[in-house]
Amino acid sequence: MAWNEPGGNRNDKDPWGGGNKGGDQGPPDLDEALRKGMERLNKMFGGSGQGGNSGGGSSGAAVGGLFILVALIVAVFLGSQSFYTVNEREQAVVMRFGKYHETVGAGFQFKLPLVDHIEKIDVSRVRSAVTRGHMLTEDENIVEVNLSVQYVVKDPKSFVLAIRNPERTLDYATDSALRHEVGSAELHQVMTEGRAVLAIRVQERLQRFLDFYNAGLQVSKVNIEDSAPPKEVRAAFQDVQRAKEDEQRVREEAEAYKNRVVPESRGRAQRIMEEANAYKSEVVARAEGDTARFLKLLNVYEKSPEVTRERLYLDTMERVMSSSSKVLVDVKGGNNMMYLPLDRMISSGSVPGQTNTVAPRAVTQPSSSDQVDLDGITDKVMDELRNRDAFSSRRGR
Repeated sequence: MAWNEPGGNRNDKDPWGGGNKGGDQGPPDLDEALRKGMERLNKMFGGSGQGGNSGGGSSGAAVGGLFILVALIVAVFLGSQSFYTVNEREQAVVMRFGKYHETVGAGFQFKLPLVDHIEKIDVSRVRSAVTRGHMLTEDENIVEVNLSVQYVVKDPKSFVLAIRNPERTLDYATDSALRHEVGSAELHQVMTEGRAVLAIRVQERLQRFLDFYNAGLQVSKVNIEDSAPPKEVRAAFQDVQRAKEDEQRVREEAEAYKNRVVPESRGRAQRIMEEANAYKSEVVARAEGDTARFLKLLNVYEKSPEVTRERLYLDTMERVMSSSSKVLVDVKGGNNMMYLPLDRMISSGSVPGQTNTVAPRAVTQPSSSDQVDLDGITDKVMDELRNRDAFSSRRGR
C-alpha cells in the first residue's frame, strides 16, 4: 500500500514529517526547515543542537554557524587564488593594485589574492605577421610586395605595459619600414637580385622603429615572399624580364667566346714571336758565318788573286747551272749561241746532230744510270762543239 493511499491507518511515511498529526498532506513550513538546518549546522560546530525554550539562543547559534561557513569558503577561495604556475616557456608580469610590481620566471609562484594581477607571456614562441600592399619605387614604378615578419617577445614588461596593442603596432611599423625601403630602391632591385638586400634593410629599420616605440619585440627574420608588378602591366614587365635574360645570355656567350678566342690568339702570337726570334737568330748566324767565310776568303784572295778568282767563278757557275735544265753555249768564233735543252735530251737520250731511235722515257728521279747517260751526253756535246769549231775554221779560210 502506498504511503499516501486513501484509507490507510498509518501515515508515518509522510515525507513532510507530518506523522500522525491529523493527516495534513501540505508542504512543510520554510521557517521550520530553516530552523532544523541551523540546528544541524550548530551541532557540527560544537553546539548543543537543542532549540530549548529560548528563541534568541537558537538565532544566535544559527548566525554563528553561518559566519563560520562563510569564513571557510572565503579561506578556501583565497588559498586557491594565492598561488599560480609559470611554465618554462613563459614569463609572468605581476601588477599590484594596477601598477607594475615585478617579472617572474618559471616555477610555482605566490601572489596576493584580489590584489595582484598576473599576465603570462610566452617568450620563446616565434610569432609571425604578414604585410602586403602596392608601393611606388624610386624610378616611379608600382610594385606589389608580400612580406612576412618573424619575431619574439624579448621584454614582457614593455610588451604588456608600454603600448596598448603590440601586434597592431608591429603591423604599422612593418608597413612603414617596407614602404620607406621600397621607395628608396629601383624596380629591378625589388624584383630580382636586390630582394635579399631589401629584406635585410627592412628588418633593420623595423627593429629601430620597435625599439623607439618600446614595444618589447625582437625581429628575428624578414622574408620578402613575393614581389610582382600589378596585373595590368605584368605582361609588359615579363617581356622586359625576358629581354634582360636574353641580354645576360648573350653576354655569357660573348664571355665564353672571349675566353676561347683570346688564349688561342695569344698562343698564335707567341708562336709567331718565337718563329720571328728563331728566324732572326738564323739570319744573324748565317750573316756572321758569311762574314767569317768572306774574311777567310779575302785572306786567300790576297795571297793568290788569279787562282782564287777563277775558283770563285767556277763555283758560282756550278751552283747556278746545277739548278737549271737549259744551257746556252757560246761557240768560239761563231755568231750565234747554241741552245742545249738538257731536260729533253736526258728524257729522250738524243743530242743535236744525231739520230737516236730509242724511245723517250720519263725521268722521275736521278739515278746512277741517269748520271752515266748525262756523262755520255756531255761527251757528245763537246764533240759536237769541236766539230762546229773545226767547220767554222775551214770556212774562215
